[in-house]
Amino acid sequence: MSILLTGAAGFIGYHVAEALLARGEQVIGVDEVNAYYDVRLKQARLARLAERPRFAFHRLDIADRAGMTALAAANPGIDRIVHLAAQAGVRYSMQEPYAYVSANVMGHLTILELARHLGRLEHLVYASSSSVYGANTSLPFRESDRADTPLSLYAATKLADELMSHAYGHLYGLRQTGLRFFTVYGPWGRPDMAYFMFAEAIMAGTPITVFDGGTLRRDFTYIDDIVAGVVGSLDRPPESLPGAAHGALPLRVLNIGNRQSEAVGTLIGLLEQSLGRAAVILDRPRPLADVTETCADISVIAGLSGFSPATPLAEGIPRFASWFLDWRARRGEG
Repeated sequence: MSILLTGAAGFIGYHVAEALLARGEQVIGVDEVNAYYDVRLKQARLARLAERPRFAFHRLDIADRAGMTALAAANPGIDRIVHLAAQAGVRYSMQEPYAYVSANVMGHLTILELARHLGRLEHLVYASSSSVYGANTSLPFRESDRADTPLSLYAATKLADELMSHAYGHLYGLRQTGLRFFTVYGPWGRPDMAYFMFAEAIMAGTPITVFDGGTLRRDFTYIDDIVAGVVGSLDRPPESLPGAAHGALPLRVLNIGNRQSEAVGTLIGLLEQSLGRAAVILDRPRPLADVTETCADISVIAGLSGFSPATPLAEGIPRFASWFLDWRARRGEG
């Protein structure tokens, strides 16, 4: 039996693959390895995974129906799917909207169609996002809160994924878990995310743009905690739950975060301390696509799998910084 893992060259996908391989799983990784951010980072992640004998990689666009169908046909032992591939980034969705619809909507539909034709499939876990809460101002965010006011196209595509998954659960009884990720950070992270861009700028001595004086707050969640939540959810497929939010359907949507919010200013201070350099800050008003604060209620996933984040920001940022300095040195930028 094997696990199909999309987005294997990505930040979360790479770490999930490592965890699954460490416990002896057979992992079939898929990623198109696009140039949204530094391809060298994606290639370095894949190189590490390629050293593991139970990992097989296919460079493939998940929206390629023929390619994904052929992959599934060649691997009849797939019994679980972890679908993490997506076009990420809130602000970039205003520049390249079609890329988001192709990867996040058509790509998700392709995975759903593939999943419903896999006779042995036990569970599909897919990535959603805390951004689906949009203009919601009730904190912490709960899965039962309304999620119909997205503030970006990226958020709208993730909400569309959840709705399509609901339809497939209703039509085909497809067991699914959607995970609403809250600001994931850590080693091997994404260079387009604020903490990584801040670190690059601090080391280069160039200004960083901070919105509303660094008062915006995020539920920063360390990658090791995220991986524990993903794997724990994968191991516990949903049953039919009469009376639940989705009726009797075998599907659920779960928050996966650190259960507390921290100011962006606090993040910057920890980066300065860990990197040994001061940031040059340019203060700007908050963009329309950015929310003021995010914070996850994780009681549901905690009750399901015992999920309990163990890494505060004050520990996670120094770990990231240590990896980041090593990565710079390997690129000749030390």
